[in-house]
Amino acid sequence: MQYNCQTNEHLASTLDSMPEPFVSVIIPVFNDAEKLKTCLSALAQQTYRPDSYEVIVVDNGSENFEEIEALAAQFPQVVLTQESTPGSYAARNKGISVAKGSIIAFTDSDCIPAPDWLEKGVHCLLEHPHCGLVAGRIDIFYKDSENPTAVELYDGVIMGFPQDEFISKRKAGATANVFTWKHVVDQVGNFKAQMKSHGDMEWGKRVHTAGYELIYADNARIAHPARDSFQQLYKRTIRLVGGMYDMYVTQENSIWKRNKRVVRFIVSDLLLLGIGKNIRKAWQDSRLQRIDLRLKVIGIILIMRYVGMTEKIRLKFGGSAFRG
Repeated sequence: MQYNCQTNEHLASTLDSMPEPFVSVIIPVFNDAEKLKTCLSALAQQTYRPDSYEVIVVDNGSENFEEIEALAAQFPQVVLTQESTPGSYAARNKGISVAKGSIIAFTDSDCIPAPDWLEKGVHCLLEHPHCGLVAGRIDIFYKDSENPTAVELYDGVIMGFPQDEFISKRKAGATANVFTWKHVVDQVGNFKAQMKSHGDMEWGKRVHTAGYELIYADNARIAHPARDSFQQLYKRTIRLVGGMYDMYVTQENSIWKRNKRVVRFIVSDLLLLGIGKNIRKAWQDSRLQRIDLRLKVIGIILIMRYVGMTEKIRLKFGGSAFRG
């Protein structure tokens, strides 16, 4: 299994002479018009031929839909549609249903694609005939790159989006930067709409199980802002826990197995099992040179572990996963 996309110069020359496949870029959005504008502006400046791609924006129940509608009208390549079922995966499924492209590219409304993002991602797909999923690089950036806060560093250093690791270990890629073929989606099925998080991980595993190659493309780049407040970290944590719970607990057929798994998760949180890896990462990462920042980030690690544990207990006693 090949995990990294390496460009073959002869093959690249051959691909350059071929017609560019039509690409449908799918972006779910929920109350995020300001960041969406930046994303759409970056997509309007791609090196990929303008008549060879469309951008499908799927509004997922925004309170400011009129603002998003007016924004979408400023970009001729944008197709705006709506999905009333809450959740980004339901919105992505709606985008897939109206997509015209033979290639589907996913990103998020708060992401900023590099100018050659489409070009590099498509070339990587074409270079590997049996590739079912290309996961591109996701770079975290800060409001003040010279003075990131402890919250931003936690999100960038501890959380982040290590797509190469996702591909090699989880057999999946985060939909902030993923390319696939429409026929692959047709074969393995859409995302599970009820999942509020981890739906991309679950879908990627299906692509892998179907026998397709999963490729990491370091040169297909997206920039993603770091979360910069405890409220944002809290929302992300409970969303991720909800997705993990839906993926590993809710789908168990046996009540005994569901309860056993939940108990294992909670005991693991209480005993802080596995937390040492993140603490070592915080202590050793070059971006955390000041001792006060290291200690603050370690404190956030502990707090978020507690938040995750309480969310698992809430879900066990009948709570529903939040969309975050």
